[in-house]
Amino acid sequence: MAADPVAFEVAAAPHTPPKASVPVMMRRVLYALVPAAACHAWFFGWGLLINFAIAAVAALLAEAAFLRLRGRTTREALRDLSALLTAALLAFSIPPLAPWWVPAFGSAAAIVLGKQMFGGLGKNLFNPAMVGYAILLVSFPLEMTQWVPPRMGDIDYTRLTALEHLSYTVTGELPAGQSLDALTRATPLDLAREGARAGRSFSDVRANSLFGEIGGRGWEWVSNFLILGGLYLIYAGIIRWHIPIFVLAGLLLPATLLYFIDASRFAGPAFHLFSGGTVLGAFFIATDPVSAAATIKGRIFYGACIGLLTYAIRTWGGYPDAIAFAVLLMNGAVPLIDRFTRPRVFGHG
Repeated sequence: MAADPVAFEVAAAPHTPPKASVPVMMRRVLYALVPAAACHAWFFGWGLLINFAIAAVAALLAEAAFLRLRGRTTREALRDLSALLTAALLAFSIPPLAPWWVPAFGSAAAIVLGKQMFGGLGKNLFNPAMVGYAILLVSFPLEMTQWVPPRMGDIDYTRLTALEHLSYTVTGELPAGQSLDALTRATPLDLAREGARAGRSFSDVRANSLFGEIGGRGWEWVSNFLILGGLYLIYAGIIRWHIPIFVLAGLLLPATLLYFIDASRFAGPAFHLFSGGTVLGAFFIATDPVSAAATIKGRIFYGACIGLLTYAIRTWGGYPDAIAFAVLLMNGAVPLIDRFTRPRVFGHG
């Protein structure tokens, strides 16, 4: 008597479920930014949180409105959290003391011009957050310089309370006796650039209280938390290690070389690493899976070029931070990079 055949249960394709959906990935990136956001709020006040709230509302409204114009459903698109991540990255990039329309306009421009005009999520050529930031920087240069000193900076500095900060953001009015000139300062990157243009040695410029032990005061700690968040993303498989490592290598290698050649003129690699948006750009911006290179060789070349461009613009260009422009320039080169670095296909003549 023949044995009964063994019955195997076969699930419907695909048989290997994805490790994480888009909302889960976006949520993990937002979680990775939380420690750095808390550190930023401690050192630089409530501006980041206020700007994020405004930018988030603007991003969601802009995305919903544009999807309606395109005749698309809005529910799933708004629940994927990509608009909130764009708002968070933009909030990190703009000054804490900014009028409400700066994060609102920048966030709406990021969604409409950087994302929806290309067809929506997964089709954008450029990083949306950096599109919004570049538009703000070129269009409103005065408002984009309203950075406040860190909590451990000037001894006599009077910090705004949360209500006073919110009042200025919404109405543009400061408490009696306060002025923007008294509340805002140049960033360490601004001071380094202006000092180089004036022919001052970097050691003289570094004597300013806004400089810490190795980088910008306050930014040193924010960058450390961003590094921890970036390492978590690599561990969780959200990003690959190639881009952030080679962004940092592309920036730090020329910084180290020129520092050893002329330490009085050029800032050292630690200053470039722990000042401004270097770590944010390396781990959270350049690694955008849509606008970044797709192949391993391409990621290495893409990341190294972002680092080199960042150093070149910081040292000889007109913008002190330069991460945004370096990323956008290399975003435009990604189709060509992917074409020349795609792996060989076996089995074809």
